[in-house]
Amino acid sequence: MSARLRNLIIGGAVAAGAAAWAVKPRAFTDRLDHYVPSVPDVWYAHRGLHDAGSGLSPQYAAESGDYVALARRMAMKAGYGDPLIDAPIAPENSLASFAAACEAGYGIELDIQLTADGQVVVVHDSDLLRVAGDPRRIDELTYDELTRIPLFPGCRPGAEQVEPANGDGATDHAGSKAKELRVGGVEVAYQHVPLFSDVLRVVAGRVPLIVEYKFDDNAVWSPRNDELMEKGDALLEAYDGPYVVESFHPGAMNWYKVHRPEVCRGQLSWPARIDEDGWKEWLAGFLVFDWLSRPDFVAYDWTGGHLPQVRAARAMGATAVSWTVRSTDEFAQCDDFFDRHIFEAFVPPRF
Repeated sequence: MSARLRNLIIGGAVAAGAAAWAVKPRAFTDRLDHYVPSVPDVWYAHRGLHDAGSGLSPQYAAESGDYVALARRMAMKAGYGDPLIDAPIAPENSLASFAAACEAGYGIELDIQLTADGQVVVVHDSDLLRVAGDPRRIDELTYDELTRIPLFPGCRPGAEQVEPANGDGATDHAGSKAKELRVGGVEVAYQHVPLFSDVLRVVAGRVPLIVEYKFDDNAVWSPRNDELMEKGDALLEAYDGPYVVESFHPGAMNWYKVHRPEVCRGQLSWPARIDEDGWKEWLAGFLVFDWLSRPDFVAYDWTGGHLPQVRAARAMGATAVSWTVRSTDEFAQCDDFFDRHIFEAFVPPRF
């Protein structure tokens, strides 16, 4: 064997070993030592079972009608809305959408952030433009201000997003504290960005939760990040119900590794493109930062379940969770590569 070939083989073995070390999940013995539960085996409704918001695009219209109808039916069963209301009654990440998911027996995946006054709220985007037609950021608004901003105002059931008012998204709800809207001349209660504590009260342990800690920049760590971790975890520690946690930020899951090793934690990722998303996101897509988080599960974009890094993590003991499956066809394409699924825009089959 030539020296060059030998060096290539050794180099390849070292690289493979380093890659395996980087993506390795939490050790089985560590899970046993801390009595870590697995991710409950249910379907997880993305941002609740919702009749307006994420995933409800024309691309998924063939199945989303049944999904929206189910969301509305379950929300009304839980006491939200009315059959005569031709407007969203359970928009994404609302108390009504979470109550609807509970009524249907689905787990829930949701996102938490901090308001300007340090309240933990449930919302996905960093601003309200898509869901309320309001361009202001969550971290610029107090919770009291958020209660005055209705989600998906002026929309029909099944709307994917709010059309910006006056072409610039400017909306002024200041001065009105009444949680009412007029729809077709009738006053109806509206949904707004909720407190995480209120969401936990509504769910009340009926279904399992996947709680995502949401940050603007997954490459930095700030005092606000620590504040969200501490406040979010305090609410969860006092909560009497099944939950797991996840984040795109490996530092967030490292926080759980250090402070709450008994909690099941997951690393979110996706197959980023270096030319579009930058080298840090690209590397994160290969799960190379899992050495920081040592996750129990990997939540990965449903299109990437076949990738070597996901297969390797799964082979070494990580539960693989897909996000976000939006049709029967997408489910059929990815089911072999994942153990659990986060879904929206279609009614999934029951196991």
